[in-house]
Amino acid sequence: MSAASLAALPAPLRPTDDDWAKMLAAHVHLGTKNLDNKMIPYIWKRRADGLYVINLAKTWEKLMLAARIIVAIENPADVCVISARPYGQRAVLKFGQYTGAHYMAGRYTPGTFTNQVEKQFQEPRLLIITDPRTDSQPLRESSFVNIPTLAFCDTDSPLRHVDVAIPANNKGKQSIGLLYWLLAREVLRMRAVISRQTPWDIMVDMFFYRDPEEAEKEAAEAEKDAIEGAAPVAADFGAAPGYDATLGGAPSADWSQGGAVAGDWGATQGGADWGAATDAAVPAGGADWGAAAPTPH
Repeated sequence: MSAASLAALPAPLRPTDDDWAKMLAAHVHLGTKNLDNKMIPYIWKRRADGLYVINLAKTWEKLMLAARIIVAIENPADVCVISARPYGQRAVLKFGQYTGAHYMAGRYTPGTFTNQVEKQFQEPRLLIITDPRTDSQPLRESSFVNIPTLAFCDTDSPLRHVDVAIPANNKGKQSIGLLYWLLAREVLRMRAVISRQTPWDIMVDMFFYRDPEEAEKEAAEAEKDAIEGAAPVAADFGAAPGYDATLGGAPSADWSQGGAVAGDWGATQGGADWGAATDAAVPAGGADWGAAAPTPH
């Protein structure tokens, strides 16, 4: 990496070893096999397989410049972040959430910056795009209305109408998420929202693109693990048999002892002899039920 470009930065703006490790792990330095002429100053070398390697020192230098430009805008809502690429839609959403910028994820409506009759008409003071090729429509409209534009540019990206090009891999989901995370962190540090001495409590994973099908699958697996993880109530097979009082049944009885707990089932209940012949009930009023009915007159 170029030490001269990093030495020109103030000490607080210089990257740490952890920042270098994150950018290398996210493949921020890996470009494509094609090279635009205006991207030649940002190239470190070309690998044996034909891929161009981006100079990460230039990437960091442009990130710090972009952060200083964003902080110069008094109203954060006047900064517009756009990403038509699916891998960058979650990143711009999180960037707008933490920095206060206005974000537009997905398809861009033509005329948003130039047609005042348009329902979604906007007049931002600064535009940030993820890819000059996929976001060509807002980039072209920004040139019509003189909106300064920051763009993440790969080795094959056209630089027409781009004011500040940040050389980086803008095709990988980890790379795009990390770039927006670094930019948002530096903006918050320059605004004195977070301290440079303590790490940012927002994980970089929050800026990564997540496939909806994978997210649903992970949620279903987590729910399944939670259900299987609930241990059933262990039965005490060594306890005395009987009803469980906690279930609302009768209290347990010790059937091993002789006789019933409530009484002797072999004895007569209430002093009555069940084996004796029972007397027939006497009809009420002493009437003889066997007599003939009186003849009606």
